[in-house]
Amino acid sequence: MRFGRPSSAAWRERRVSETGPTDKFMRTVARARVALGFTCGVLVFWLARPTPATIAVGLVVAVAGEAIRFWAAGHLNKSREVTRSGPYRLVAHPLYLGSSVIGAGLAIASGRVIVGAIVAAYLALTLTAAIRSEEAFLRRTFGSDYEAYRRTGIVDTARRFSLERAVANREYRAVAGLLAALLLMAWKATYNGAF
Repeated sequence: MRFGRPSSAAWRERRVSETGPTDKFMRTVARARVALGFTCGVLVFWLARPTPATIAVGLVVAVAGEAIRFWAAGHLNKSREVTRSGPYRLVAHPLYLGSSVIGAGLAIASGRVIVGAIVAAYLALTLTAAIRSEEAFLRRTFGSDYEAYRRTGIVDTARRFSLERAVANREYRAVAGLLAALLLMAWKATYNGAF
């Protein structure tokens, strides 16, 4: 079994309901995750106490997360197919995996455990909501094709990474956001006299 693709009979029978109050809440969270991210970002920045060492370690981790995202974006044909190449051969949601690693890197860069807790809570809530919403969409749109991908892990080894596809998926926005966050951490470290 590969990470991200449970193969139990119970999982195969699971269907995402879209009618209950929890589902409505999760759809709302999924739609509001960018705004929530900016709100959490302000709080994180205010609480952060970065040092050169925490920024250096956090930078390495966050760049690894962005590399995962960039790799995934270079394979993804969003809303047009069930993508089965690149990191989608290994995990069902590599963009969200990359975002989680970036979040860990920024939490490390902040130098505060409380920031790590805020980032973890934000990611757990918003990514769970996004994954539920996305999987419901994929099941509605692609039906048995998506179910077969999740159940069997059928992959596409012929498709190669495409920079054009990564740009079309606007991954440059995530790169710019990461750069801005790390520059703000460096500025805060300088302001606090850590540099």
